[in-house]
Amino acid sequence: MAGLPGAPAAISSYGCDADGLICGYRLHPERPAEPLSQASEALPLHADSAAADGSVLWLHFNLSHAGAETWLRKHATDLPESFFEALHESASRSTRIERDGDCLLAVINDVTFDFSFEASDLATLWLALSPGLVLSARRRPLRSVDRLRMAVRRGEPLGSGLELLTHLLNDQADELQRIVRQATQRVDEIEDALLAGRPEAQTAEIASLRRLMVRLQRLLAPEPNALLRMLSRPPAWVAVEAREQLRRASEEFALVLGDIAALQERIKLMQDESATRVAEANNRSLFTLTMVTVLALPINLVSGLFGMNVGGIPLAEHGRGFWIMLALIAGLTGAIAFLALRRMRR
Repeated sequence: MAGLPGAPAAISSYGCDADGLICGYRLHPERPAEPLSQASEALPLHADSAAADGSVLWLHFNLSHAGAETWLRKHATDLPESFFEALHESASRSTRIERDGDCLLAVINDVTFDFSFEASDLATLWLALSPGLVLSARRRPLRSVDRLRMAVRRGEPLGSGLELLTHLLNDQADELQRIVRQATQRVDEIEDALLAGRPEAQTAEIASLRRLMVRLQRLLAPEPNALLRMLSRPPAWVAVEAREQLRRASEEFALVLGDIAALQERIKLMQDESATRVAEANNRSLFTLTMVTVLALPINLVSGLFGMNVGGIPLAEHGRGFWIMLALIAGLTGAIAFLALRRMRR
């Protein structure tokens, strides 16, 4: 809501209000969502506080704000402790959707808003869903959740938390498909350069793209066991239709992940081809260096022998001694080159 025409003054230029709220909406099944200007407008905040008229509250927080988690702990008392524990997981967080009592918890990895095809441009979105309340939080701006915000502002009908989550997964799949399309285009260009005989200049970029694809596949792929457990034993407030929508969104997301796996395998083959071509070039350079060393062996050997300051050196007093030795060296070099080329042809 920050920086947009007509946005309330409570939302600061940093993208959130004094409590860390980025945006807040009251979602209605039959009419456009109502925006909230600050977090206090949502109070009292309980799992069923907004469910009397069929509406759902969606509050989206910036965890980089010092007061966001404090406000959540103070007012969102129905949130399970596992939600706050997930906020502080130190290890890499895999995407998952699981049940905790009557609440659904989702940990979703997404690309950052300023995504630049770096493996580090991934961040996490945490969600807690209950019958009348959806809480989401992130530390860095994310593309998919921003698309979701724009959809809500445009008035798209999203009357439940599961519809909101399904829309988010679909947005993430679309964004991921766009990244795969751009990465495929870049891989095509690298492959053309590789076939044209320029493997050295592309090695670093190939490795960077492969790291990105591996990280996307590892972090964005939903944990199937957690999702299956949730869909087999969902909370009572989750409708059958919402479960099917979530299942379909997960299947569509799996198709995009399959494209990532195929692109990753293609990049691996390109890496192998590039390494093979570089090794062949190095072998040719090493062979040329070896041949030069072998051909220079006669002149080094003769010059070493005749450079000794001892008596009895042959041809020392002969008037044509230099030319005789030059002819001898040329003959030996030619003989060695002939034998080497003959052996190579065999």
